[in-house]
Amino acid sequence: MYVVAFNGSPRAGGNTEQLIRCALAVLEEEGIETELVHIGGRTVHGCTACQKCFENLDNRCIIGNDFVNDCIEKMIAADGIIIGSPTYFADLSPETKALIDRAGYVGIANGGLYTRKVGAAVVAVRRAGAVHAFDSINHFFGISNMFTVGSSYWNIGIGLEPGDVEEDAEGIRTMQNLGRNMAWLLRKIRA
Repeated sequence: MYVVAFNGSPRAGGNTEQLIRCALAVLEEEGIETELVHIGGRTVHGCTACQKCFENLDNRCIIGNDFVNDCIEKMIAADGIIIGSPTYFADLSPETKALIDRAGYVGIANGGLYTRKVGAAVVAVRRAGAVHAFDSINHFFGISNMFTVGSSYWNIGIGLEPGDVEEDAEGIRTMQNLGRNMAWLLRKIRA
């Protein structure tokens, strides 16, 4: 089994990455292959609603001058998908939003590329507003006909400066439990 995680934070080694890595560590302990892809801070274009993906039916977005098609390929190959974002004005980072919009459109256009895959949102926040970002990611999973994994609390960690989330004991436990829940569900689905 394979889980791909996308880090939508432009801060390398920041709180979003640390939270994702916490969940991935548990998945790896459970014998599941993982990969972390950094999308934050990279040039990415938003969806233009050109609908070429509905015409071409090639599992790709017509916008080919960024890395989103590589991400879509990884999502198609994966059994599970984690999408992580910092909270920007009570919502996702722009890179995360662009990935969701374009990958989502391509997935729907091509007959439901992510159907019955397992998805989990991970959100880092300074203080408040994370629930909206969390919901935005989970809406992608819902419309993509995926199974969404929860934890013992919302999949959120609190911290401002890189490393602050390590002081959020409940957030760390939540990520560890998220990894366990995702591994359990993947095994049930793939059995």
